[in-house]
Parts: sequence; C-alpha cells; structure tokens
Amino acid sequence: MIDKKSSLLIICIVFLCANSQAQNWALIWSDSFTNATINPNNWKFEIGTGTNGWGNNELEYYTARPENATIKNGNLCIIAKSENYQGSNYTSARMISKDLKQWTYGKIEARIKLPQTQGVWPAFWMLGSNISQVSWPECGEIDIMEHINTDPKIHGTMHWNNNGHVYYGGSTNCVVTNYHTYAIEWNADSINWYLDNVKYWTANIKNNINNTNAFHKPYFLILNMAVGGNWPGSPNASSVFPDTMFVDYINVYQKFATATSNIKNVNTINIYPNPAQDFILFDVENKNNDVQIFEIYNSVGKVLYKQELMVNTNSQKINIANRVSGIYFYRIKNNNSILHNGRFVKE
Repeated sequence: MIDKKSSLLIICIVFLCANSQAQNWALIWSDSFTNATINPNNWKFEIGTGTNGWGNNELEYYTARPENATIKNGNLCIIAKSENYQGSNYTSARMISKDLKQWTYGKIEARIKLPQTQGVWPAFWMLGSNISQVSWPECGEIDIMEHINTDPKIHGTMHWNNNGHVYYGGSTNCVVTNYHTYAIEWNADSINWYLDNVKYWTANIKNNINNTNAFHKPYFLILNMAVGGNWPGSPNASSVFPDTMFVDYINVYQKFATATSNIKNVNTINIYPNPAQDFILFDVENKNNDVQIFEIYNSVGKVLYKQELMVNTNSQKINIANRVSGIYFYRIKNNNSILHNGRFVKE
C-alpha cells in the first residue's frame, strides 16, 4: 500500500491513458496536517457557545485548547469531551479559514474518520465569506458532510435565502467509523456531492435559479464537532466521551481552464518541451514587476521545488534532471494569490 502522504508520482502512461475526471483539476491548496501544530495561516478558532448555541441550541463550549484540537500521527484530531468548562458540560473545537483561505468554485475534499455516538454532530462545511456583512442565511452555506448520532448516513446540504431560509440536500449510506473522502464539485452551474468519488446528490445553481446567487461568491472552510443541538438531540447514557473526529487531509482543486482565465499579472505561459527530460523552459511576462515564485508540487500537494522568477526576463529555465519520471504540477504565485497553474510530464 502506498502512503498517501509520500511523494506519490503517477506513472506517465497511466495518467495519459486513463479517462479520469481528476485530469481536469489542479491542486491549489492543501493541508495534510503533518506539522507539529495547527497552521495559523490556514485556521483560526471560534471560541465559546455562540448565540443560542451557535444557532442550534448546541451544548458544547468551543475552545482553542490542544485537549480539543491537536495534530497526532498526521491527522487533525477534533475531540469532544464531557467536562464542566466555562458553564458548559461539554467541550469541542470549531476551526475556520475565514479571512485566511477562501474560494469560489472548485473541488473541495477531505479524508475523514468520524465518531458514531448519540448527541455528536461532526461536520465539514463552508460559509459565504460575506457573512459578517449580510448575515446567515443570506451568505449561503454548503455542508459538504454532516453526520449525527449513530445514523448510518452522511448528509450533504445547501442553505440560502429565498424569501426566508431554504435548504436542499441529500444523503447516502456510509460506515463513518472508517476513513472516507467527502467532497463537492462546485461550478457556475451546479454543486455536486461525492462520497469516495461517487456522486450521490446534485443541485442546480445556474443563472442564480431560485435566488442562488449566494453560491457564486467566495466561501471559507469550517471543521467542527458539535455536541447536542436541535438535530442530533442531547447525549444520553449510551454516549461515549471523549470522542474524536480524525481529519487526514483537505485538498482544494480548481479546473485548469478556470485557473488560467484568472491570471492577473502573468500575460503568457508557454511551457516546453512537454514531455521533458532534463529541463523545462517557459515564457512568462511579469506585467507588474512583483516578486513571483515558481513551484513544482506532486499529486498530493507536497512542494518539491521552489524558485523565485527573474523580473523582466521572459524566458525562464528550470532544471528537472534529478526528478523521477511521472506527472508534475506547477504554479506561479505572488504574495497574494496563485496566478497560474498547470502540469508537465518528466520522461
């Protein structure tokens, strides 16, 4: 078995012959939770009980303590505990990427193993980044995965405002105590929900149908595990605490065409030869003369090479002689955003 966090390279002939939807996606952001601590550039914590139990009459007090959120064995562990803390009988963690990472459209996936006990409500979801300005549900919400109690299903749902709160979603059977990949594929026409790469639900958002304009704007990520609340109800004598939600990784992809069409400072990209052997050349015009970085990364998002590009030099050369054969991904970025991404083959 190949460790998914190793520097996995897909053999060239397999990649080129396979008719795989993944060929259309470029990895633009990832957190594999391999650092000793939670990355503050990706995540911040929401603390307390929120308003009305975060709007759901939840029972937990969310903390930023390592007792409730920590990294262990390459997993983010969100831990719900039964304890008296700040006036609540339970603690847990709620992590968000608001003001740090946000996206409009793409493929957003996470590999997660969940607890299964009465009164526990883990979720992997997104909220519109303008929530502070327009509030909920006007901002929109995309629940990539929710699970409650000992239910043998997971749920994918969207919430928005259409003359009041409305929602639309579906569910599918799932043994949540095993690791699974939960994902959405989101574009200007639809949001599609997947369990282990199998689509189980779809929603139409084309042309803002049914006032779905909220789903054409930036969203940020949320990982949390609630205790109690309107949907799961309260824990009982059968409930097991502490209990843990294990998050192996989160990946965000965008279509190559989408990424290329959003180039801001890069005028042209022409990478050659492709396939390549000892080096790749590419032509790039830096319009704003800002600092730009060229990165090569592999299929699980690990950065393998990084180089600052020369300003006012159109032709750039990257040595790849020491790379093994396979498919590689590259991106050009500045301090603010990814400007372009693509892929090349090393023979």
